[in-house]
Amino acid sequence: MTVLLLLLFVLVGVHLLAVIMATAIIAARIEEENPPEGVFVEVPGGRLHLYDLGATDADRLPILLLHGATSNARDMVHALGADLARRRRVIAVDRPGHGWSDRPGGRGDASPAQQAALIMAALRRHGIGRFVVVGHSWAGSLAAHFALDYPREVAGLVVLAGATHPWPGGINWYYRLAAMPVLGRIFVHTVMTPVGAWGLSKSAAEAFVPHPGPADYVRKSAAALVLRPKEFRWNGQDVADLKAFLRQQAPRYGDIAVPTAILADPADPVVHTGIHAEPLSRMVPHARLTLLAGAGHQIHYTAKAAVLAEIERVAAEAEALLHPLGASGF
Repeated sequence: MTVLLLLLFVLVGVHLLAVIMATAIIAARIEEENPPEGVFVEVPGGRLHLYDLGATDADRLPILLLHGATSNARDMVHALGADLARRRRVIAVDRPGHGWSDRPGGRGDASPAQQAALIMAALRRHGIGRFVVVGHSWAGSLAAHFALDYPREVAGLVVLAGATHPWPGGINWYYRLAAMPVLGRIFVHTVMTPVGAWGLSKSAAEAFVPHPGPADYVRKSAAALVLRPKEFRWNGQDVADLKAFLRQQAPRYGDIAVPTAILADPADPVVHTGIHAEPLSRMVPHARLTLLAGAGHQIHYTAKAAVLAEIERVAAEAEALLHPLGASGF
């Protein structure tokens, strides 16, 4: 019996080691196929990766694009970056622990407040002054935090299908599992990456329901980067810790004092409009809510024209408030 148990442990260990090695190989291939394309900016404890697009124009506010969960900055660049950059400077940031950005504080950087502090440090070092912040999905909470805690820098706010309030119920099992202290590490370093790589295209397509989504989305958005063990674990922590954070932040939304646009599909299956967008629009003074029926959750792709128009409207309104007589410079 002792010999059989020993053999069983050896076999399990060998198989586990093989899966861990396969995960490492897949992760290395993902990084090779999706290299950084932006610039790195030093922040306390590490560096963040960002894209800086468009020409600097002292007469126009730049736009800060913040991506959601299970994503990176290339998602926002692919959807909105080129269009916005025709008129404005555009900064799209890999949030801490995502894409090619470091996560110097580990789980502490799951907080939108800490992510905002790191991103703000990068923006200041990169020479960005006042800006309009645009946040999609998870980053709706982050964009709103920017508007609350950095009023000198944030001149306008746009929330796209954003998570802004605590919600009833929990989160998807794989986020919860990935965030666990011990089981999470085992999960992300063994089965998650191979299984995730196998189902990535299907998962990406499901995010665009009821639309098919762009055929080249996975490649152009570098979606596979989230399958790396550390990033998937950090992504799970972001989602797992968000609800508690929003319990504290949501009551403050009445203090947001900048031009604000909120866009959402009333039937969004991921971030429910009745829990997030609609209450936010009632709390933020003079906020404008635009409901985009049938757009789904990925509204920055499926309703791009409406999104771009609202970003430009907010930016123009913010500029008029900053310089009512038409003087330039921010």
